Amino acid sequence: MVPGFIFATGIENSIPTIQGGRVRMDEMEKCGHYQHWRTDFELVQELGICFLRYGPPLYRTFIGSERYDWSFCDEAFAELYRRNICPIVDLCHFGVPDWIGNFQNPDFPDLFSQYAEAFALRYPWVQLYTPVNEMFICALFSTLYGWWNEQETTDRAFVTAIKHLVKANVLAMKAILRVRPDALFIQSESSEYYHAESPKAVGTAELMNARRFLSLDLNYGRRIDSEMYEYVMDNGMTREEYHYFLANHLKHHCIMGNDYYLTNEHLVSADGMTHASGEIFGYAVITRQYHERYRLPVMHTETNLSQGPKGDEAVLWLRKEWANVLRVRNDGVPIVGFTWYSLTDQVDWDSALRENNGNVNPLGLYDLNRNIRAVGAAYRQLISDWRQVLPTQSVCLQVPIVMPNQYSEPWAMRSRQSAERTGQASADAQRPPEQ
Repeated sequence: MVPGFIFATGIENSIPTIQGGRVRMDEMEKCGHYQHWRTDFELVQELGICFLRYGPPLYRTFIGSERYDWSFCDEAFAELYRRNICPIVDLCHFGVPDWIGNFQNPDFPDLFSQYAEAFALRYPWVQLYTPVNEMFICALFSTLYGWWNEQETTDRAFVTAIKHLVKANVLAMKAILRVRPDALFIQSESSEYYHAESPKAVGTAELMNARRFLSLDLNYGRRIDSEMYEYVMDNGMTREEYHYFLANHLKHHCIMGNDYYLTNEHLVSADGMTHASGEIFGYAVITRQYHERYRLPVMHTETNLSQGPKGDEAVLWLRKEWANVLRVRNDGVPIVGFTWYSLTDQVDWDSALRENNGNVNPLGLYDLNRNIRAVGAAYRQLISDWRQVLPTQSVCLQVPIVMPNQYSEPWAMRSRQSAERTGQASADAQRPPEQ
């Protein structure tokens, strides 16, 4: 097992559709990963990183009900295994295959759980998963902002997308656990805050601050606030659907991954419109809000900033985020990992993937020619400095991770058997008595 802190990066694998579904925004393609994946994995190791947020493109891999194309996936995951890089597997990142349509499709949760189980059976050495990435942001951008996928702008479409995304996540976790009983799930979810710009905006800001928790409340089986209960009931969720989430959470298998960017805090105006506020509270304050609500171990699963005209803005942001991580850790929040996202620069995130312009965004640890950026060198040094120090600084949860090359070790096999017995006992305890 690997004690201590999880330093990670990621390969950006967003795949939303725009322009009424006619254009697929495949970040792996835009960033050259399909051509340079071997080099990319080598760069991960050059940084001293053992953990990689990574997943195959869902629309290329899941080609029909119970039909899969594993060709690229087999090669890539074999190389991760060979290099002993532990993937945090991201199975659905902002989009679905054309044959499913979009997140309004009620068949999506069951279909996705089939895919998750098929993946776990094919790669049983994989332990860490983010089944559905940023459920809240996916629903928000697809159904309230009208930017991606279904491109709706209604509360009813938002609630429909949220309930389908969260149910897909829950069903996928259940399916994966049937194959890998000691699997751990890291919910990479955006941590948001809405600031009222004036007294007239207070009510709207409070509603938005309640809504930001909706995906995690449902995923973790937490009873939602009364205002949110009315909101979801008014917009198409049934009582049976709501009670399903209360009864079918897998919180004890989860680490709460929270993402924080400079754009995660918002000003709310009196007319209900929002715009970016910049950093007001910051990661430490907002993370404590989320931790107080869910009481789970935490991992900082995404952050970045553009390199900037001076060339040092990203480095300064890295230092600021790391200081926030240490602050919440020293305050007693069990934070177990940190991620600069992503390994390479990204493309078209300046328009939030709304426009297919081919604009390169200098957000990566490396540029798209695979040359290291200043923030990459700074992150490599940070990892080297802190890797051995952190486990001894304070009492911290030790995450029971089995690295790929340890999968067949006798102790790892015993751990899976123990997890399977524990899971079965838990299922038996929750099963209603026979009449």
